Amino acid sequence: MNAYWRACNYLSVGMIYLKDNPLLRRPLRAQDVKHRLLGHWGASPALSFVWVHMNRMIVKDDLDVIFVAGPGHGAPGVLGPSYLEGTYSEIYADKSEDEEGMQRFFKQFSFPGHIGSHVTPETPGSIHEGGELGYSLSHAYGMAFDNPDLIVACVVGDGEAETGPLATAWHSNKFVNPIRDGAVLPILNLNGYKIANPTILARISREELEALFVGYGYKPYFVEGSDPAEMHQKMADTLERAIQDIRTAQRTARQSNVASRPRWPMIVLRSPKGWTGPKELDGHKLEGTWRSHQVPFAAVRENPSHLQALETWMRSYKPEELFDAAGRLVPELRALPPKGPRRMSANPHANGGVLRKPLKLPDFRAYGVEVAAHGTRLYENTKPLGEFLRDVMRNNPTIFRVFGPDETASNRLQAIYEVSKKVWMADMLPEDADGGELSRDGRVMEMLSEHTLLGWLEGYLLTGRHGLFHTYEAFAHVVDSMFNQHAKWLDISKNKVDWRAPVASENILLSSTVWRQDHNGFSHQDPGFIDLVSNKGASVTRIYLPPDANTLLTIADRCLRSTDCINVIVADKQKHLQFTSMDEAVVHCEKGLGIWRRASTDDGVEPDVVLACCGDVATQEALAAASILRERVPDLKLRFVNVVDLFKLLPSSIHPAGSAERDIAGLFTTDRPIIFNFHGYPWLVHKLTYRFESHENLHVHGYREKGNINTPLELAILNSTSRFDLVIDVIDRVPKLQSKAAHLKDEMKNAIIDNVRYAHVHGEDRAEITNWTWPD
Repeated sequence: MNAYWRACNYLSVGMIYLKDNPLLRRPLRAQDVKHRLLGHWGASPALSFVWVHMNRMIVKDDLDVIFVAGPGHGAPGVLGPSYLEGTYSEIYADKSEDEEGMQRFFKQFSFPGHIGSHVTPETPGSIHEGGELGYSLSHAYGMAFDNPDLIVACVVGDGEAETGPLATAWHSNKFVNPIRDGAVLPILNLNGYKIANPTILARISREELEALFVGYGYKPYFVEGSDPAEMHQKMADTLERAIQDIRTAQRTARQSNVASRPRWPMIVLRSPKGWTGPKELDGHKLEGTWRSHQVPFAAVRENPSHLQALETWMRSYKPEELFDAAGRLVPELRALPPKGPRRMSANPHANGGVLRKPLKLPDFRAYGVEVAAHGTRLYENTKPLGEFLRDVMRNNPTIFRVFGPDETASNRLQAIYEVSKKVWMADMLPEDADGGELSRDGRVMEMLSEHTLLGWLEGYLLTGRHGLFHTYEAFAHVVDSMFNQHAKWLDISKNKVDWRAPVASENILLSSTVWRQDHNGFSHQDPGFIDLVSNKGASVTRIYLPPDANTLLTIADRCLRSTDCINVIVADKQKHLQFTSMDEAVVHCEKGLGIWRRASTDDGVEPDVVLACCGDVATQEALAAASILRERVPDLKLRFVNVVDLFKLLPSSIHPAGSAERDIAGLFTTDRPIIFNFHGYPWLVHKLTYRFESHENLHVHGYREKGNINTPLELAILNSTSRFDLVIDVIDRVPKLQSKAAHLKDEMKNAIIDNVRYAHVHGEDRAEITNWTWPD
C-alpha cells in the first residue's frame, strides 16, 4: 500500500511539473519542465492516502464507495489514483498505461487546451466541482440519501472547513435515516495551512477539536503523524473501526426497523502540508508549511539547483520500483485496487446519469385551476403545484425529494406532507405531533441553510435522482456562487465530456416574490437572482415566469422531465387572478411567448403600441392597463404580448430556447413603441433584447429598488409598474394620444396620488383595486 501511495505521489508531482521525461529514464532537463507551473501539491498526498486506504476496505468488505475531494484544487491526489486504476486510460485512450500515455497525462494537467487544476467534470470518479470551497460535505450527504448501500468518503480540507456552507453542512447527520439512506464518512484533513495562513481548526487543541465534533453529533477518530509507516497502520485500524460503526448502526436500524440517530463516525487526519515533499529549500521550510500549498518551488527552468531538487524529490518515490519497462504499474501493485465498477474512479454513482430513471409523473392537467372566465378567479398559484408535487413524490418515493428552508408550507406546497413529512432525526417533543409534520421516515428536506439544502439537492441529482429546491426570491442570492459552480459543472459535462450521462435538471422555485413583500419590506424585495442566471451558459439555463397556476403546472412538468439544466421558476405564493385555462396554458407555454387576443385590439391591422408583460403581478397590472385603454381609448390598436419563457426574448442563434428573429420582429413590430412590464429589474430585459430591430422603441418597467412596507399597488406605483403608470407611458409613446388622451393621463396621475394617500391612511388598497377583475 505504501508503494501504491508512492506511485500516486509521484504522479502528482509529475502532473504539476513535467511535460516530458515522465519516468526519469534520463536526467531531468529544464526543457522537460512546463513553462507555467500550476496546481496544488499541498493537499494531494493526503487525498491519495485516503483513496488508497478506502481501496483496501472496498476490496476487503466489497463496499460500494464514492470519493468526494473537498480540497478540489488537490486534483493530482485524485487524478493519480484514477490513472493507476486504469479508468483514466479506458476513457481517454491517448492517456494509455505506458510511458507515452503517462507523458500525455502529465502534460495535459493545468495546460492550455486541456484540463484544469482542480477536480473537474473531466475527472473520472469526480462528482464534486473543486472550483469553490465549502460544498463537499453537503454534496456528500445528498449522494447518500436514498442510497442505502453507498458510503461516501468525503475529505474536507481544513481551509474549506472555515467556510459558512461547510460549517452548516456538519449538521447533515441529523437528517440521515440509517434504514433507507447510505452513510457519509467525513475525513477532516488537518494539514495546517491555507494559501498563506494557518487554518483555525489546526491551531486549536485536540480536546477542543474533539469537543467540537462531539457537539456536532459525531464520533471522532484521530489519525495523526507524519511517518508513513505509522500513519498507514493508524489509518488502516481507524478505517476498520469507522466502517464497522457504520455497518453496525445500519444493521441495528434495519433489523429492528427503528430509525434512530447514531453517532456517525468521522476521522480527523492530521498530516503535514505537502506530505512527503521536500523538507526545505533555500533556507525555507517547505513540507508542513504554507509554502507547499501550491507549487513548492517554481524557478525550476531558471535555477539549476531547483531543477536538481525536483529530480531528487521525484526519484525519492523510486519510480523504477513502481513502473515496469513499458511504463505501466507493476503487477503486484495493479492487483491492489478494486476492479470494475467497484473502483471509486469508475463507480456508476459518480456518473449518476447512467443510473437515472425518468420520473413517473402524474398528468399535470388534472391539478389545473378551472378558468371559466379569464382574470376573474383568485387562487394561490403555488398551491396546485404542491398537490402535483405530492403525487410526484407518491409515485417516486425513493428518487424524488423536495428541499426548502423551513418554507414548504409558507410557499403553499404543504400538500406534500400528505405523502411525506419533514425528515427529522434529532430529538422530538410531544407537541411536534400537533402540526409539526416531522417524521423519521420523511423525505421533505427542511433546514434553515440554503447552502446545505442546495448542496443536498445537487448531490442527489448528480447520483441519478430528481428533486426541487424552493426558497424566497430575495434570499436565493445566498446560493449565487453555488449556482454558478453547478452551472459550470453542467456546462462542461454536457458540452465537453461525452462520457457523462445526462442527470436530472436542478429545479429552483422562487416564491414569496418581490411584488408581494408588503409585510416584510425592502429587505425582502430583490428579483435579481434571474439576472445572475442569465449570465450562465445558454445550454444549461432556463428562466420561466408563469403568470398563473395553470402555466406554472405546465412549466413544472416540463422542468421535471428535463435533464442537464438549471430551471428557475418565479411564481408567487399569494392569491392571484387566473388568466389561462389549462388548454390555453399548455399552448402558451409551448410557444413561450405570444399574443393574448382577449386583451388585444389590433387583429388584422398594424398596432399603435405593443403592451408586453412577464411575471404574475406584472401581467395583472398590464391587463388592468389594457382594460383602461380599451375602455377610454377604443380606437387605439393595442397588441398585448405575454412572456412566460424569458429566454424567448433572445435570438435562437444565441440561446437554444430563443426565437427566430423574424418572429420577434413580427410579434413586437420594428417601428412601434413597446411598453414592457417586467417582474424583475428592467435592465435585464434590455440586456436580452439589445439585438431587437426595435430595441430603441422598447421601454421597460420593472423593480427599481423602491419599496418598504407598502400595499401591493403602492409598491407597483413606487416602481412605475402600476396600471396607471403603464397607461401614462402608452399615452406618452403613441403620438396621436399625446393631446387626445390628455384628460386620461391627468386622471391617471390623480389616481396615483389618491391611491398612495389611501394606502397610507387605511393600510390597504382600495376595494376597486383588490377586487379588480378582467372584463372578459
